[in-house]
Amino acid sequence: MTEPSRAPRSEAHVLGPVSKTPGPVASGPPGLSRRPRPRRIIAVGGGKGGIGKSMVSANLGVALAQSGLNVLLVDADLGGANLHTCLGVGQPAATLSDFLRKNKATLEEVIVPTGVPRLSLIAGAQDALDAANLKYAQKQKLLKTLMGASADYLILDLGAGTSFNTIDFFIMADHGLLVVLPEPTSVENAYRFAKAAFFRKLQQMEAQYGIQDMVESALTTREGSLRTLHDVLAQARRKDPAAAERLERELAAFRIRLVVNQARTDADLNVGTAVASAWKKFFGIEMDDLGAIRYDDEAWRSVRKRRPVLIERPDSPAATAIQRIADRLLALDSNLDPSSP
Repeated sequence: MTEPSRAPRSEAHVLGPVSKTPGPVASGPPGLSRRPRPRRIIAVGGGKGGIGKSMVSANLGVALAQSGLNVLLVDADLGGANLHTCLGVGQPAATLSDFLRKNKATLEEVIVPTGVPRLSLIAGAQDALDAANLKYAQKQKLLKTLMGASADYLILDLGAGTSFNTIDFFIMADHGLLVVLPEPTSVENAYRFAKAAFFRKLQQMEAQYGIQDMVESALTTREGSLRTLHDVLAQARRKDPAAAERLERELAAFRIRLVVNQARTDADLNVGTAVASAWKKFFGIEMDDLGAIRYDDEAWRSVRKRRPVLIERPDSPAATAIQRIADRLLALDSNLDPSSP
């Protein structure tokens, strides 16, 4: 399996968590309503195209909006935007590319309604052939602006694959949702995506912990190079035990959340558990299995009608599964809030 490519060292060092400026208090689930900044960012990614990321993003947005939250969906698939189609929204006059090109000064100028109360959309850049290859300054501007977006939940529908832009959006989120089909090729690509995200996270922290050489070794295929987190931490402990302990705690908080889509059999329902177990065994950190979405003809028909299945057939198995996933995310956020009962 190929290793993630090495990012330019200047970008790997500079790009880090963007400052989360406190925003106005907004409504939310129990506990979140008392936070000075109740927002959460959800990024939905995947190792390959055609696995239903946009369907999951759109319906997750509907589920959270129906819970009484203000939700902003952002089509961050900069090379093949289609989230508006999943919502039955016509091609908006202004898209993300207008903001990036400075045709629109603020993000609010490219936000459009979806027809679902409390759910808004920023459509993806469809008119620019180079949109998928954001320059570093453009990416930083977009990341910083999205962090300050006025919404209870911000959902980023990412492009397929492991480009640096896609991975950086994924790891900046509070919840990185990785969508996978119960098929060998999709599972392999999902594992590759998770591995790329993990090592990209390491790259962003390497200067802080003085582990540049260790990360460099982990990203090569040379014989004798570091292969896993266990290897990196073992070498870091020999160099600086206290720093290695802090690094281990920080990496333990890196939790990818898995969603299995189009599960057809009972065995398919257990794919998420198997992937999470293999990830824990190899990397030594947890991966959360949020659940599986059953293959459902109603979901397929809803896509054909350009309607979210939670709106078209809220009683269908697919809609019920997505609602459960939304409830689990809300529960996670309530549990993480120190002010919650």
